[in-house]
Amino acid sequence: MPCYSIEGVIPVVDPSAYVHPTAVLIGDVIVGPDCYIGPAACLRGDFGRIVLERGANVQDTCVVHGFPAHDTIIEENGHIGHGAVLHSCIVRRDALVGMNAVVMDDAEVGEQAIVAASAFVRAGMKIAPRTLVAGVPAKQIRELSTQEIAWKQEGTRTYQDLTRRCLASMQEVQPLAAIEAERPTLAAPFVEPLISAKQA
Repeated sequence: MPCYSIEGVIPVVDPSAYVHPTAVLIGDVIVGPDCYIGPAACLRGDFGRIVLERGANVQDTCVVHGFPAHDTIIEENGHIGHGAVLHSCIVRRDALVGMNAVVMDDAEVGEQAIVAASAFVRAGMKIAPRTLVAGVPAKQIRELSTQEIAWKQEGTRTYQDLTRRCLASMQEVQPLAAIEAERPTLAAPFVEPLISAKQA
C-alpha cells in the first residue's frame, strides 16, 4: 500500500487489519485490529493523529484528516460509508457515517448513532447516542429503532468478515476475456438494504 512517514512518524497497521493497496496512509495514522480500509481511501495524518479502533471500517474514497493537536478518532466498530469525509472529529463506538456525508471539526457522532448519506455535520455538533441525523446542515430526526441498530451492527460485521476474506484471498490479477462456464460465486454473508428489512 502507499504508506508514507513524515518527520519520522510512521503509520501503524495491526496485522489483522486489511488496507487496500490503493489506499494511502500518511504519518500519524493508527489502524487497530480487524479494521478494513477500502480502495482509494486517504488517511492523512500529517497535522493531527488519526485512530481507528478495533473493527472499524473506512470504505472506498473516504478522506480522513484533521487539524494539528486534534485527533480524528473512529471508535470500535465505527462504520464510515463510501466517500465520506471526516475532519478533526470523533465517531463513537458502533456509530455509522453514511455515504458522502461530511463530519466537521470537533463534531462528535454519539455511540450507535447514524449520520444519513450526504448529511453535513457542522463543526462542534454533538449527536446524541442512538439517534439519526440527516440534512444539510444535519438535524436530529429521531431516535433509532432496535431494528435499525441491529441492521447497522450486521453491516459492520460484514465488513469485519470482508477484512478476513481480503487477507485470505485478495490479489491483483489480469481480467478474463470471457465468463467461465462454471463461474464461482462470492462467499459474502447476506445483508439486505435497510429498506428491504423494514418491508419484510
